[in-house]
Amino acid sequence: MALEQHYRQLIELLLPAGILDYFDLIKTTQSPNGLHIYLEERNEAPAGYKDMKLHSKGFLDEIRVQDFPIRGQKVTLVIKRRRWEVVDTGQTVKRDWKLVADGTRITREFGLFLKETFGR
Repeated sequence: MALEQHYRQLIELLLPAGILDYFDLIKTTQSPNGLHIYLEERNEAPAGYKDMKLHSKGFLDEIRVQDFPIRGQKVTLVIKRRRWEVVDTGQTVKRDWKLVADGTRITREFGLFLKETFGR
């Protein structure tokens, strides 16, 4: 296995499942506040719009989502989601993204882990 594949496999284990199917890892930073992992959504049409002509309209405001700690460090995912315009209708669309647990700023996986662990 090539070194690049090993790195990708390691990154996939550290990030929420499936996130690298839609996002590229742009950079990471480390500070006294913890590790920040920057992710940017790929310019690939959302499901249901693949047969339509879309024009990228840039990004929505970035969001920050708390994830599982890594080696005792707080982890924040800094996520930039894309939006597109359907050329024929002018409708703005974005991917239906269910990664963030409802009503929280933590990932769904982490929220389920906490709920299972602490029963809330």
